[in-house]
Amino acid sequence: MSSTTPARRRLILGVLVFAQLLIWLDGTILSTAFETLSDPVRGLGATPGQLQWATGAYTLAFACLMFTGGALGDRFGHRNTLLVGMALFGAASALAAYASTPGQLIAGRAVMGVGAALLVPATMAVVSWTFEPAQRPAAFGTLSSFAGVGIAAGPILAGLLLARFWWGSVFLVNVPVVVLGLGFIARYVPNFRSTQVRRLDPAGLVLSTGGLGLLAYGLIRAGQDASFAHPRVWACTLAGLALLAVFVVVELRIAHPSFDPRLLAQRRFATGNIALMTVFLAMTAGSFYLAFYLQGARQYSAFDAALLGLPGALGVVVGSPVAVRLARRTSVRLVSSVSLGVAALAMGSLALFDATTPIAWYSAVMLVQGAAIGMVIAPVTGAVLGSLPLERSGAGSAVNSTLRQTGSVLGIAAGGTITSIVYQRAIDGSLTGLPEGVRQQARVSAELARHVAAATQDAGLAAAADSAFLHAMHVGALWTAGFALAGAACLSLGFRPKRVRDADAEPRPALVSTRSS
Repeated sequence: MSSTTPARRRLILGVLVFAQLLIWLDGTILSTAFETLSDPVRGLGATPGQLQWATGAYTLAFACLMFTGGALGDRFGHRNTLLVGMALFGAASALAAYASTPGQLIAGRAVMGVGAALLVPATMAVVSWTFEPAQRPAAFGTLSSFAGVGIAAGPILAGLLLARFWWGSVFLVNVPVVVLGLGFIARYVPNFRSTQVRRLDPAGLVLSTGGLGLLAYGLIRAGQDASFAHPRVWACTLAGLALLAVFVVVELRIAHPSFDPRLLAQRRFATGNIALMTVFLAMTAGSFYLAFYLQGARQYSAFDAALLGLPGALGVVVGSPVAVRLARRTSVRLVSSVSLGVAALAMGSLALFDATTPIAWYSAVMLVQGAAIGMVIAPVTGAVLGSLPLERSGAGSAVNSTLRQTGSVLGIAAGGTITSIVYQRAIDGSLTGLPEGVRQQARVSAELARHVAAATQDAGLAAAADSAFLHAMHVGALWTAGFALAGAACLSLGFRPKRVRDADAEPRPALVSTRSS
């Protein structure tokens, strides 16, 4: 345990907040640039599948390497891990900023995910080493609050940059932050090192990365082929599921695994984490088509689109503390299941939106959705971690973080794939008689269809693309609402109070960071 003075602790926490803010900014900044990146003139002409991978590569690396990042910090010191993570993040940001092809952008994003996987567990460890047990909830709460600031500020910052500079500026802005962060970390953060070094888990790393990667590839490929029947689609999907099953078996055979599947045998812990996974799945699935709705179908600028979505981010920040207080007075089950049901209704209501819907309704729906999601994440995270004995809290936090990121990976794949399949089938009837080159581009995405329509002065094609996209968004919104409702059902069933022993009563939610992943 650290013996640093209170002033020194506050300084270290400030440095960690500064470093962590980068991760949360980048988590939301890319979606604002989707429309620009898909444009062949202003961006890279990226297809929906390529945009899915630009987001998914980051999240996939983040999810699968987080365990390794924590183990490396134990072995080599958490300050050293922070420095390496920051340096990787900055270098990869520069690579992404100057990418000339979607493939280079995807590669840059993947390396950024590696950097994030080193940063996050090291940050959590330094907080634990720096602060006494009684002070840790407040410290983690500070990190959580600034995570909300980063989530809210990411789209706004992206909109401002895209209004004045080229798309690469949304990544290049990370570089000066990284340079400052490296100096602060090297100067002020001690190099805490665990006395009990965790073993690396290369087999688990390969199996989890391969399984999630193949599963995501199969789902994204289905969107490109507009079908799940193609052999490479279902073969990759099944292979991914098989590797994940082997991963679970391998982890069960390890005495102290990085990802402990044994914890999922506990009903409350398992259902709570599955529900959180569906929340992140639904959020990321919806973010994929909403960016194109505002900037494509509605023709808002990136900055205006970011402002319209701001109430959603602010709702998450406001909803979290309200939910913790309500859960103490009633129950986590009641607050979280009802809130997730409300979030599902808000997500599904977007199926009623079209190109002429008053835009104020959009911001109102985002506010309700964000507040409802915040009222799920905070109490459920506290309840699932509080359901474990103290000595298992670290392992439980690792499982919780991994399942959240897994939900994000699957949400990116599912949201883009559903939208792509429905769009391609909806626009096919409007492409009859057009030249083959025009048909091929118009089937890829509504953005490319509008670009071809502008070049050929075909107003009918542009209208058909808008109509097909809106239909795809409506279907995607209903699927997203279904994911959230499945999570609400998990909470309602899994958080039923036990009847026999008072000791098994529902734990009070812990006042800890609820967005540490």
